[in-house]
Amino acid sequence: MAHFGPSRRSLLQGTIAASALSLSGFPARADVQWKKYAGTTIEANLIKGPRGELLQKYAAEFTELTGIKVESEVIPEQQQRQKAVIELTSGKPSFDVVHVSYHVQKRQFDKAGWLADLTPFMKDPNLTAPDLTVDDFSAGGQQFARNEKGEMRSLPWSVDYFILYWNKEMFAKKGLALPKTFDEMVAAAEKLNDPANGIYGFTGRGLRNANMTLWTNFFLNYGGEFLDAKGNILTDGPEAIEATKTYQHLLTKTAPPGVAGFNWMESMASLTQGRAAMWIDGVGWAPPIEDPNASRVVGKIGYALVPAGPKGQYSATYGDGIGIAQTSTKKEAAYLYCQWAVSKTMGARLLQAGGGVPFRNSVLNDETVRKGVKNQDWLDSVIGSAKISKLGLPVIIPVAEFRDLVGAAVTATLSGADPATELKKAHEQFRPILERSEKS
Repeated sequence: MAHFGPSRRSLLQGTIAASALSLSGFPARADVQWKKYAGTTIEANLIKGPRGELLQKYAAEFTELTGIKVESEVIPEQQQRQKAVIELTSGKPSFDVVHVSYHVQKRQFDKAGWLADLTPFMKDPNLTAPDLTVDDFSAGGQQFARNEKGEMRSLPWSVDYFILYWNKEMFAKKGLALPKTFDEMVAAAEKLNDPANGIYGFTGRGLRNANMTLWTNFFLNYGGEFLDAKGNILTDGPEAIEATKTYQHLLTKTAPPGVAGFNWMESMASLTQGRAAMWIDGVGWAPPIEDPNASRVVGKIGYALVPAGPKGQYSATYGDGIGIAQTSTKKEAAYLYCQWAVSKTMGARLLQAGGGVPFRNSVLNDETVRKGVKNQDWLDSVIGSAKISKLGLPVIIPVAEFRDLVGAAVTATLSGADPATELKKAHEQFRPILERSEKS
């Protein structure tokens, strides 16, 4: 990570002053009573990755500020989601704070009433610094965090846009330009594909369920919409079929062997080991790409917008939040932790490390913070993606079943199955599940 962010010492020196300012809100009408819950211990359930690890790394600063001790565990994404749901369903979760994947869990968590309403906390000047206001979160963040009654059931933390990672050195060797359209991307992938030398034109998620976040970029850019005005699912129409044919072509003709089993980890490995020329995935993977201990392509990767399709150019967008279990007996202490997690200081660190993009406008619009991002190419891709962002999954309760069924159809095409047949089958299986969930 040394090539990406400022040195830890300079960052700490610069941000300790900033944290005193932004976290205690000087000058303020009323001071936040940061020490009121000193001696409390809270438990946090976080997702393993640049975001969860950032909170663990700086937890001692939060304890110094508040006197609150944090016991946190970072768990791989799929397992963390399962564990959170199992424990919340039991009514006795082991954690006070939970890392929420909005795009998968929003409707499910809202319907079950699992998260505490943070609205009263946000209005309390003894608990909330003046700079933390609902309006400081982007419209997408507010949409994710609010329930149907308009209550803030979490704090929006990090937005994930999908971008194109491309190996500039490989492109230069073949005299190729950055692709601006899917057709250009397919043509470039074919020209760069060199299996005899272990080089592949494209890599990406092929694994059932995980593949849906990549596939959506194709679906949206081919003109796809998830739901019609009546709430019927629309994933077997001509747009979906054409999008899937392009996805199928890239992953069967220009991707590494075994790609049908790839999640983001395996996809990233093919890029960072110099075996893939292009990869489309979430925006937060700059730290491992630019880490000389983990990557062979430091300084060689470009960061760009997802190319345009025949019907538009969108970046499939997902989001993380941080919330408090309704059952927690330490809600105020937990809220101080959530507030710290989304503070300007932590948001600046997240952005400057290339590990994610804060939902807070005041962080993104801060020129000093932006100048501290070493890789301006990456930052440009973030700012550009924000302008073309579109939700990457339908906001429905059975979103996991949707990802499973359509994801299985998409994965089947990687073994040669016909996209139209597979999508029709998935559509027929999913439609009654969606209808049941809306009635219940």
